[in-house]
Amino acid sequence: MPNLTIHADEETLRRARIEAARQGMSVSRYVGAVLEEKLGKDDEYERAMQDFFSRRPYLRQPARDEARRWPTRDEIHERGR
Repeated sequence: MPNLTIHADEETLRRARIEAARQGMSVSRYVGAVLEEKLGKDDEYERAMQDFFSRRPYLRQPARDEARRWPTRDEIHERGR
């Protein structure tokens, strides 16, 4: 496994040592787990954003005598019903 050197203030390192000890890990393994979790959440957010922007805009299905139109704010939030 490759090595990585990090620089942090003493308080941050102290807190990392304490949290690693609480979880029964070495500081190195703890920092690796924190990075994996953070980067995984970033990937999840990126996928969700791409999914959202890949969808076509939503237009309300018209009643028989209406033209196709965007929903009003009240319709979106089901207000006044």
